[in-house]
Amino acid sequence: MQLTTLIFLDRGFGAFMAQRCSEGVRTYQSICSQLCRFGMALKSLLLLSTALIIAGCTVVPKPLDELALSKIANSNLSRVVAAQEPVSGSIDVYEATARALKYNLDQRVELMQEAVNLQELNLATYQGLPNLVVNSGYTGRDNVLASSSTSVLTNQQSLEPSTSTDKNMLDSDITLSWNVLDFGLSYVRAQQAADKVMMQREARRKALNRIVEDVRTAYWRAIASEKLLSRLNSLEGKTRRAIADSRALAAERQTSPIVALTHERELLEIRRDAQQIEGELRIARSQLAALMNVPPNSHFRLSSERTRMGKPPVDVDPSRLIRVAIMNRPEVRDVAYRLRSNEKELDAALLEMLPGLDVFVGPSVSTNSFLYNDNWVGWGAQASWNLLKVFQYPQKKKLVASQAELLDQRSLALTMAIMTQVYVSRARYVHAQKELSTAGELKSVQHRLLDQIAASTTTEQTSEQTLIREEMNTVVSDVRYDLAYANLQNAYGNIYASIGLDAYPPVDIERASVSEIKDALRRTWVGRGDLTTVLAQADAAATQSALQSPPDATSKLTTGSVSTVKPYAAVMTAPETSVVQEVATPGRVIKVSTTSLRD
Repeated sequence: MQLTTLIFLDRGFGAFMAQRCSEGVRTYQSICSQLCRFGMALKSLLLLSTALIIAGCTVVPKPLDELALSKIANSNLSRVVAAQEPVSGSIDVYEATARALKYNLDQRVELMQEAVNLQELNLATYQGLPNLVVNSGYTGRDNVLASSSTSVLTNQQSLEPSTSTDKNMLDSDITLSWNVLDFGLSYVRAQQAADKVMMQREARRKALNRIVEDVRTAYWRAIASEKLLSRLNSLEGKTRRAIADSRALAAERQTSPIVALTHERELLEIRRDAQQIEGELRIARSQLAALMNVPPNSHFRLSSERTRMGKPPVDVDPSRLIRVAIMNRPEVRDVAYRLRSNEKELDAALLEMLPGLDVFVGPSVSTNSFLYNDNWVGWGAQASWNLLKVFQYPQKKKLVASQAELLDQRSLALTMAIMTQVYVSRARYVHAQKELSTAGELKSVQHRLLDQIAASTTTEQTSEQTLIREEMNTVVSDVRYDLAYANLQNAYGNIYASIGLDAYPPVDIERASVSEIKDALRRTWVGRGDLTTVLAQADAAATQSALQSPPDATSKLTTGSVSTVKPYAAVMTAPETSVVQEVATPGRVIKVSTTSLRD
């Protein structure tokens, strides 16, 4: 009985335990299933959140709409010619040049770039100052930051949990730090920024000289264009009637067809020549307006008064002019400043190789009530050394040396180009004088011939077609004379541009008025021709450079200029005629050498 009872109880307990285990397994499976579903939901939520964040941070290209573009157009059109003195009366070449110097947008871009470089220089000077950093921070928590200690010998707690920090604190400090290495580097970078300012000033000099040269060329071509167009318009009707009459006479057999066609061909050929010249000159007025920053459709009158020119230095020793050119041309000065800045790069690489010392000091304050001293002054120093800079220095030195060689070769190439330009400009001026003289003689002969034919036409000894033909020939001869005069003016200015003398007066263009700049320009250009002072200064600098430079030195960098010794040896002894003959005949070579330095 007891055995049966025990067996029964054992079976009941087993069934009970099996049931409980089965329920536990089902419960565990249910919990796992819920956790899996929660995990999947959490994963989906995280993925969705990540996708939303990425979608919100994604930037797509957005073009400007029509309204924004219209606002930009209105703003540019309203400001492009704003704040300018109005044009009144006729404009002579000096006023046109003055307006171009003051209002031309290209030179204003160069001026603004120079202002930006000056600001960069001012900023670079602040880089060497110590750093003064003010820090202030607040920290808080919902419970006490407490901790206890455990003995490393017994592995038992040796200190009950304690705290030395408030739950809410406010910490502030002022730290004055100064890195000696950064100070040296900032000084070198400031010197390079100063050289960059000088480079930009030379770039502006070049832009201003180019503007003056372009204005002189466009002005006299615009004068020739106005004369040509006004006289062609008056002759256009006569020419058409003469051609129609010639065809009518040939059709009525009143004259020989050969004679009629010959007259018609001559008239058409003269008209073609005049139209070709007109095509070349028609855009001159628009170019002049753009240089003066005047709208192309503006109506302004040009004064055809001829300007008096000084005697150009065509009889001066070319070697002396070449030295003046090398000392004053903005291209050579730009390379000199780049070479000086490149030398500073080697100093910077040397400073970067040295260890840096950072010194700091400053007061601190904290609201932590557990601190015995809640305010204090701390100081210290820290040394750091980037050893990789030591291994980079030899390669950096080679790079600086290679850049110096490149700049040196560029300077020599510029020297040769400038030498050629000096000779070419003198030869071009002499040739322009001959062209003007020949054009003047042709103009005089043509006017006398026209007077004779006009007198013969009055007595009916010459046909009207012949008179019209000679009138058109007279127009063409007058315009060719004006073009020859424009070329002479351009060649005259190109001589001084080739030797590096500024074509604009030393006045403050931004503050001076147009009339003041105009008067200064007149004095500058009328007084051109006497280079005694300039040549004397160049000779004195050459003598001083020869005394200070070693015999085998090819170049020496001085403050703001380069004094070269060897490159001029061939020029000093070379006869003038040999170079002029070499470069004066192939016109293509002349254009390439001139354009290479203008651009």
